[in-house]
Amino acid sequence: MADIFDVISDATRRDILALLLTRAASATPELSVSDLVAQTKLTQPTVSKQLKVLRDAGLVSVREDGQHRYYRLDTTPLAALGDWLEGFVAKASRPRGSSSQAAAPEAQSILPEDIRTVAGEAGAAVASALFRAREAWSDLKAQATDAAERAAAELRKRS
Repeated sequence: MADIFDVISDATRRDILALLLTRAASATPELSVSDLVAQTKLTQPTVSKQLKVLRDAGLVSVREDGQHRYYRLDTTPLAALGDWLEGFVAKASRPRGSSSQAAAPEAQSILPEDIRTVAGEAGAAVASALFRAREAWSDLKAQATDAAERAAAELRKRS
């Protein structure tokens, strides 16, 4: 399965998710591929490719009706991600020097909605950056270990 951060890092996929989110609150929470093509002004193959990535990540579900496919947002993976990110946002919004766990929700709740949205987006960006940095560090550490082992083996050969 693709990393959720990789999936939501693409602007086109985020646009599709936003359209499906808007539609989720309506009486008909699904959009057809042709509706998405019209609203995104992208080609049908591009939209279908992005929908496949979203479907594989579990972010959308599909209902087939003859040759038509209707997509619906599935927020389950995003809710799990949001729960994980909430710890970062809550910790970041806690006043310095405060160790109280109760302070974080209060500090976050007094923020205006637009600020909470930006904070949530920043939290996702930070979490993504941390995840990628951790992966890069693991790769670098493995490469350094391999290089050290090769160098030690070369020194043993020469001795």
